[in-house]
Amino acid sequence: MTKASLTLQIATLPNAPGVYQFYDADGKILYVGKAKDLKKRVSSYFNKTVDRVKTKVLVKKIVTIKHIVVQTETDALLLENNLIKKYQPRYNVLLKDDKSYPWICIKKEPFPRVFSTRQVIKDGSEYYGPYTNTRTVYVLLELIRGLYPIRTCNYNLTPNNIKAGKFKVCLEYHLGNCLGPCEGLMSEEEYQENIDAIRNIIKGNFKNSLHRFKDQMNKYAAELKFEEAQQIKEKIETLENYQSKSTIISPKINNADVFSIVSHESYW
Repeated sequence: MTKASLTLQIATLPNAPGVYQFYDADGKILYVGKAKDLKKRVSSYFNKTVDRVKTKVLVKKIVTIKHIVVQTETDALLLENNLIKKYQPRYNVLLKDDKSYPWICIKKEPFPRVFSTRQVIKDGSEYYGPYTNTRTVYVLLELIRGLYPIRTCNYNLTPNNIKAGKFKVCLEYHLGNCLGPCEGLMSEEEYQENIDAIRNIIKGNFKNSLHRFKDQMNKYAAELKFEEAQQIKEKIETLENYQSKSTIISPKINNADVFSIVSHESYW
């Protein structure tokens, strides 16, 4: 295959998200990659300024370039992962970098924590993602923590430890960001209701949380607890504002397909 042929293959690539595959003269797959812009990304491999020796060796072996166009960068990420697992291209190992994508983890533990991580651990926790944009994870976690008081400490909050009084509330409790399950000030059932609501929000389902907050607001108002009702009203406005912005970005956000896994030890 001539250099002119490769140039033509690159020239006909679309400016669209997708996955590209490099093949050698024997038709063996060398490398699988993803891109927001296929033409721009593949062209970069043939730039004279490429200085990585392994990349230069790879480029010299490329004879055929194939590609698959997808809807979004997230789709490209997931397809890339599947193709790498399926074909195990040699240069995906040789050129592997330390870049990984964040997940949102609901930890398998009493009074679960919810946090961002780049590692999927085999402990039965739930993982949602992967997210190609770390800003999305940050905004989503900020929303969750603003709506629901969940703990951030790493205490082992077993019933026996709580009953024995091993822990004391921290600054997060006094700031109103946690309701003190470490001292038994919040039941596990009530906490789990929050986790269920958080799980729905991560999946793009805001309806349940909105209904729950509106019921709470009306209850406080009927009891003349106007300060508490105002606090719940602010949470409703925060959630509706986030939902509105998300809908502008993607009309499908309220019915989104979120990839999730439960990292159960017996399935690894």
